Amino acid sequence: MQNFSELPLSPYMKERLAAWHFTVPTPVQAAAIPPAMQGKDVLATAQTGTGKTLAFLIPIIEGFLREEGRTIAALVLVPTRELAMQVAEEYDKLRGKRLPPAAIVVGGLSEGPQLNAIRKGARLVVATPGRLEDFLDRRLVAFPSLQTLVLDEADRMLDMGFLPALRRIASILPKQRQTMCFSATLEGSVAHLVRDYTKNPVRLAFGSTLKPSESVKLQAFEVAFDGKPEALRRLLAKETGLCLVFARTKRGADRIAYTLTRQGVNAAMIHGDRSQSQRTAALEGFQKGHYRVLVATDLAARGIHVQDIAHVINYDLPEVAENFIHRVGRTGRAGGTGVASTLFSRDQRTELFQLERTLGVTMERMNMAGLPEAEQPVQLARKRQVHGAFGNSVTQPGAAPSDNRSNSSSKSSKHSLTQLPGEFLQVQLDT
Repeated sequence: MQNFSELPLSPYMKERLAAWHFTVPTPVQAAAIPPAMQGKDVLATAQTGTGKTLAFLIPIIEGFLREEGRTIAALVLVPTRELAMQVAEEYDKLRGKRLPPAAIVVGGLSEGPQLNAIRKGARLVVATPGRLEDFLDRRLVAFPSLQTLVLDEADRMLDMGFLPALRRIASILPKQRQTMCFSATLEGSVAHLVRDYTKNPVRLAFGSTLKPSESVKLQAFEVAFDGKPEALRRLLAKETGLCLVFARTKRGADRIAYTLTRQGVNAAMIHGDRSQSQRTAALEGFQKGHYRVLVATDLAARGIHVQDIAHVINYDLPEVAENFIHRVGRTGRAGGTGVASTLFSRDQRTELFQLERTLGVTMERMNMAGLPEAEQPVQLARKRQVHGAFGNSVTQPGAAPSDNRSNSSSKSSKHSLTQLPGEFLQVQLDT
């Protein structure tokens, strides 16, 4: 299949696809959409970034166009708030003016707009299992007319402990329904979940889901124990596109983002301790190019679906091999190419070898000679205080205690970290 026009789609859907320049379907889309439009259950495993969202949204919307109504007809369950919002965003692109917006049911956002969307006749609900179960317990939502259930990134939902919630939700849904399951892996509890909730599914598998995409160049840099900050600066100096940096801990992500910002790099961070408004602002700013670098933890990895990420940098090695796949999968998406660089110290050689052996990959060993010399670090004043996202004052390592000047007396600097909704954040520089 070379073009969406070859699919038996309505003229309206073809117009919407053309309006957003969706022309050539990915292999997952070409294989999954026809049986899904026939009402068959679908079980698809594929690497991240292969276009799975449109593979289930297009059949869902076609069903809405054929049978108009004002009740919920489709439910998409996802592991994270960010992914829920991005699924809803893709739906908004295709629904046009003929269909109502989707209802997003997730934690961390106000209930009012979520409930209003349901009451105004949303046909599609995109939800995380925990918040949806809460709504069901309080009888704020019901699914008597549900026709389609989608489990998106099922393996991740199970990794996050949502299996009991998924089973309770499925138990109250109509038995006669279509179920589509999309997952990066199909092992253990995922296989049991699929067996219990699908009927003779069309089985689709694309490439190895336990290896990074071949469209991503894998490279590794051995650095001195304290050489990662310098290596990161030099990698970023060579790269002109969007860069995603992964840290192992939330505190590490904070530290990396603050350091980059002090060096004049437009950087934001996203992890579990950030409020929803802060995470949304950071992700939207990254998508729109306001930030060239986004620093994230593994918990946030699967919620980052941004096109045209040129470079993924593993500042820290992941705790488990599977997380490396999801990190690297943020680049080289939907037929594109990308680069994934991993920083490691001498004492991490064994850990890196084990990671490669587990995944069956070999990262090209690189040295810093091929990278541009980094500029001298920005000279910060002797006294510096950061008022962070958690509302407390943090004196940076090596800095003298703050003199607690007022905001009006502090000088503005291009190295101040951009304030996000819900936080007071300012870098004060003494001259």
